[in-house]
Amino acid sequence: MAVAIAAGTTVRVCSGLKIVENHLQNRNGFTKKFLISDVQRCQFFPKGRLSSSVAVKVPRASSTASVEDGSSSGTDTVPTPKVIIDQDSDPNATVVEITFGDRLGALLDTMNSLKNLGLNVVKANVFLDSSGKHNTFCITKADTGRKVEDPELLEAIRLTIINNLLEYHPESSAQLAMGVAFGIEPPKQEIDVDIATHVNIYDDGPDRSLLYVESADRPGLLVDLVKIITDINVSVKSGEFDTEGLLAKAKFHVSYRDKAIIKPLQQVISNSLRYFLRRPFTDDASF
Repeated sequence: MAVAIAAGTTVRVCSGLKIVENHLQNRNGFTKKFLISDVQRCQFFPKGRLSSSVAVKVPRASSTASVEDGSSSGTDTVPTPKVIIDQDSDPNATVVEITFGDRLGALLDTMNSLKNLGLNVVKANVFLDSSGKHNTFCITKADTGRKVEDPELLEAIRLTIINNLLEYHPESSAQLAMGVAFGIEPPKQEIDVDIATHVNIYDDGPDRSLLYVESADRPGLLVDLVKIITDINVSVKSGEFDTEGLLAKAKFHVSYRDKAIIKPLQQVISNSLRYFLRRPFTDDASF
């Protein structure tokens, strides 16, 4: 669900469920279909990192899969994988940041996978800090040369990156929600959605409010959050969507009729999101 959109732009996606299945095959070759809800009246994402420092010790997975130019060692502390979709840092491109300790290389395969989604990587950068190596890409649509504005395509970008992490760094499997379906080892810890789910809304000036959402990650979550918010006739003007291990964290600048969200409507938004995030997830295609 998170999207970054040029100021004042409105994104409309036609009704009906769509399926994102590109590059999302498990290790046995079977394709998993993720249903992503349709979105209406979306605009999108600002800056500021949503941090986490969780690291889990798991045995290093043995695999013949090539590591994407990254470094590897024996059994050690596996860092928390992070994927950040930032729609504010660059007015002309969607910025994606990937972190997995110091294990990531040039990520050439990831860039090729993004190109297969109809995208161009116009700029790439790597920087180091105490949390590890940060690989950043500035992405535009190949057909328009503009930043990605479709929330479903943004979710496809996120899932494609996570799928490549699982393929080239199988030790990340135990720390990613998609590791259940596609990893060599499912997560050892199970997220209690009642405890992990947080929804807060803060005043952010006279014209908008800041909505912060944290919950257990799952495929299609970015799009679903936007749909729930916009179904209440609340506009999502900008934001950021972070995947940190088993958790997803989103922040959105939202408004109602170009005004900040009043307290009664804040309660409606919070209740709707909490209900959706805490209910059991069922794939509609199973019926």
